[in-house]
Amino acid sequence: MTDLPAGATKLIQYLNEAYSTERRLQIALQAHLGLASRATYKNRLREHSSETKRHAREVSRRIKQLGGSAEVIDFPGPDALGEVAQMAVAGAQRAAALAQAPMHALRGTGKEEKQLKNAKTEYALEAEEIAPYTTIVAVAEALGDGETVKLARSILREEERMRSFLEKEIPRMAAAVLSAEVPRSQRASRGRSRRRSSRAKAPARSRSQASTRTSARRSSTGRSSSKRPAARRPASSRSSSAARRSAPGGSRGVAAAGARP
Repeated sequence: MTDLPAGATKLIQYLNEAYSTERRLQIALQAHLGLASRATYKNRLREHSSETKRHAREVSRRIKQLGGSAEVIDFPGPDALGEVAQMAVAGAQRAAALAQAPMHALRGTGKEEKQLKNAKTEYALEAEEIAPYTTIVAVAEALGDGETVKLARSILREEERMRSFLEKEIPRMAAAVLSAEVPRSQRASRGRSRRRSSRAKAPARSRSQASTRTSARRSSTGRSSSKRPAARRPASSRSSSAARRSAPGGSRGVAAAGARP
C-alpha cells in the first residue's frame, strides 16, 4: 500500500476505521440479542445485525478494490462468540428469576436495566460508525471517488435509521426500569399531572372568558346608545299641543272661548 497515491491511502485508512467499528458492533449485537425481550427491539437488533455483517463485507471489498487490505482486529472466534451469547441468555434467565424477589434485590440487576445499558452501548456505537462514514463521504467526494461516496452514503442512511430507532427506544426502556425498580408512590402519574395542569389552567380560562363577556357587553351597550333616538316628549304634552293646534284660532281661540260668559 506504500505505492498508492496519498488520497487513496487516506481513504483506505478511514474505511478501515469503519470496518473495525462494524466488526465491534457485530459482536455486541449478537450478545445483546440474548437479553432482548421486547419483540420490536429484538427484531430490530436482529435486522441491524444482518446489516452490520453486510456493511463489513462491502467495506472490506471496497478497501481491496482501492488496493489496500482490511485490517483484522483480534476479535473472539465463532466458538468464543457462542459462549458470549450463551452467557447473555443465562444472564437473562437469572434476571427473570430475580424479578420474583423483593424490590430491593432488583436494583441495578433486573433485565430492564441490562437492556437499557445495552441500548445505550448500541447508541454510542452507532455514533462511532456515523462519524467515520461521514468522513469517508467528504474525503471521497474531494477525491472524485463516486463509488466510495455511493457506498458510504448507503451505509450511513442505515446507521442513522438505527440511531433514530434507539433514540425512541431508550426512553421506553428507562420507563420500564422505573416501573420495575421504583415504587409507584415515587413515580409521577401522568393522569394526575394532566388533571393538575387542567385545573391550573381552568381559572385562567374562566377569567379570560369573563373578560371577553364583559368587553362584549360594553361594546353592545355602546352601540345601542349611539343608535338611540332623541328623547321624545311625554304623551300628555303631545296631546295638549295637538288639542291647542286643532282648536279654532289656535291658542288664541282657546283663550277667547274661556273668556265668554
